Amino acid sequence: MAKWLFKEEPTHYSYDELTKDGRTTWTGVKNPLAQKHLKTIRKDDQILYYHTGKEKAVVGLARAATDAFPDPGDPSGKAYVVDIIPVSRLGRAVPLSEIKANRTLAGLPLVRLPRLSVMPVSDAEWDEIQRLSRS
Repeated sequence: MAKWLFKEEPTHYSYDELTKDGRTTWTGVKNPLAQKHLKTIRKDDQILYYHTGKEKAVVGLARAATDAFPDPGDPSGKAYVVDIIPVSRLGRAVPLSEIKANRTLAGLPLVRLPRLSVMPVSDAEWDEIQRLSRS
């Protein structure tokens, strides 16, 4: 089971909206590298939900409800989407400033490639973000 970080502007689709909806199809990913990552997502992969914009923090956990599949709205057939479901809100949001200051998270794509909207997360990075959310 792989682990991922998905970024979204909370004024566009917040974690609270995902919780209220219970499920959504993750669409609109345009970046080729983010699409490459998205295409490899499988059912039950774990997801860190990150709010961009003014908040800039990991706020919740989600899970892939499906394998990635071709975006029905993309006539070229090249774009992929995935259905996700909420798991839980973090006990405490983990702000980008803490992530950047943490040596364990120095290799996280969020730090190195800040514009990427879908990115892999290692087990060690996942565990560290979980630890920070409980402190």
